[in-house]
Amino acid sequence: MSRTFKLGVLAAAVMAAAPAAQAYEAGDLIGRVGAATVDPDSSSSNLNSAALGEIPGAQVSVDSNTQLGLTLSYMFTDRIALGVLGATPFSHDIEGDGSVLGTKGKLAETKHLPPTFTVQYFPMPGGSKFQPYLGLGVNYTTFFEEKPSQALTDTYASLAAGVTRTDIELDDSVGLAAEIGADYMITKNIGVNAAIWYADIDTEATINAYAGNTKADTSTIDVDIDPLVYMVGVSYKF
Repeated sequence: MSRTFKLGVLAAAVMAAAPAAQAYEAGDLIGRVGAATVDPDSSSSNLNSAALGEIPGAQVSVDSNTQLGLTLSYMFTDRIALGVLGATPFSHDIEGDGSVLGTKGKLAETKHLPPTFTVQYFPMPGGSKFQPYLGLGVNYTTFFEEKPSQALTDTYASLAAGVTRTDIELDDSVGLAAEIGADYMITKNIGVNAAIWYADIDTEATINAYAGNTKADTSTIDVDIDPLVYMVGVSYKF
């Protein structure tokens, strides 16, 4: 029996005995970190004032922002995982829109955190280096540090004489979320990732206007933010 044949048989036996390399399998935890951009497709109702009624053309929009994104996937099976999206707080300008507020510029700013939970499906076999996935779940968005601009106060002062200051508060939101993404494993544990989420984020903003210490008016406006969230980064399998 030739030496080459013996070595070939031995190599085949070792390969058969060795466990198959798994990219993902049940019990794995995959962490990802990268740049995450919230890009709103925003729209709003007209501003509805307690003192003045509905004001046609008084609408708002929300700008985009990029922060550090963090995600985790816990593999319950080789194909099914629970995904969690987190990030450092996003900061957005709320800007005037429509015929009445469209030239007012920045009316307020807010920060928000959008924790999102999805059930993810990985269609490729566990040993594949390329692992696309789909997810469906729920988004919870909490708003904080809302700050009105001087432009908002000036706008109210033009509508109701004597207004000297304003404040604004945004309600938290719960809505559906969907995602599509992919990991490509460069080594056994390290890979690259790209993902896109859609989140149904709707909030009601309440604006109070004051003349000195007296509340002169309370207004509300419904805002649909409904962003796409884009993230590109690196992944690590624990």
